[in-house]
Amino acid sequence: MSKTKLVIISSVFLFLTLTLFSCGEKEESQEVNNLKSEITDLKTQLEKKSEPVPASKGTLETVLKKGFIQVGVNGSVFGFGKADDKGVWKGLDVDCAKAVSIAVFGSPDKLKFTPLTAKTRFTALQSGEIDMLFRNCTQTLSRDTALGLDFCVVNYYDGQGFLIPKKLGIKSAKDLDGATVCVLPGTTTELNVADYFRTNGMKMNPVVIENTAELNKAFFAGRCDCLTSDASQLAGQRAVAPNPDDYMILPEIISKEPLAPAVRHGDNKWKDIVNYSVLALINAEELGITSKNVDEMLKSENPKIKRFLGVTEGNGKALGLDENFAYNIIKMVGNYGEIFERNVGVNTQLGIERGLNALWTDGGLMYSPPFK
Repeated sequence: MSKTKLVIISSVFLFLTLTLFSCGEKEESQEVNNLKSEITDLKTQLEKKSEPVPASKGTLETVLKKGFIQVGVNGSVFGFGKADDKGVWKGLDVDCAKAVSIAVFGSPDKLKFTPLTAKTRFTALQSGEIDMLFRNCTQTLSRDTALGLDFCVVNYYDGQGFLIPKKLGIKSAKDLDGATVCVLPGTTTELNVADYFRTNGMKMNPVVIENTAELNKAFFAGRCDCLTSDASQLAGQRAVAPNPDDYMILPEIISKEPLAPAVRHGDNKWKDIVNYSVLALINAEELGITSKNVDEMLKSENPKIKRFLGVTEGNGKALGLDENFAYNIIKMVGNYGEIFERNVGVNTQLGIERGLNALWTDGGLMYSPPFK
């Protein structure tokens, strides 16, 4: 089966799955049963007739041969993945992707970015159009099992919220009954907001636009009473609004959104590299290693630090990388705390507290397995 056909079938499969889920708790109709049958048939077709995706050939070997990593990104979320007015890509997701580039090539610049919508992000990965996805994607059971991809370590713990104009005078999401809501289709966001309104006995009028940038324009133009998305994304959109102080994020967080990079299913070697490149950022912060002191840390007698920085060999060989891959990552982009504060922290336009994204030793969820 051609790559184009695989993309088309995957897209239809994802659409049908989300359509089925959107039926909520209603009694199953013949239409729903028909959808189930179509999903099963499409899934079987994907599994039995599609050509192996490039991961089967070894993504590491592929990227080394072509000399760069193709990265799927959002392209519209300030602070996470967006090009500036000079075309330079910046953000927390971008810096995490740079960590992978450094691990593989010893340079942060061996990346090419592909902006993707919520509907095209997974098929782009499945088809081999991109090598990894760093695009504020929520890890879920259905995505992990049905889409031919694997999620790596969470690089941002988030939750869904609501952005509203202050002039509405609303203080709680419980006051949004009958509101017009801007939401991206084909996302966990769309399902979450429907569940929230239904659970609380409220009605909403959704305005569904596929492109993030166009959806934001619709909201700031006054077509919607509120915009719902991950709270981090809402903070990014508010930061670049014409008048940021005219808007507020309501206090309710209505979901769990563990955001993580994703790779194709079946290439464990590549997944390990992506996984431990991001974990290196977290582990360095745990060990007190920063971009400013990493050279001095090479002299440490702490065995954990020596193993992590490659002074004591073993980790690099295990991953098929240079022994100093972790040293290079921290030297060039910093640890997770540095990346967080640089892109989205309290002293940036987004002004986000560490919260759940603090280290586990500081009451957060960021935790790295031992590098040994």
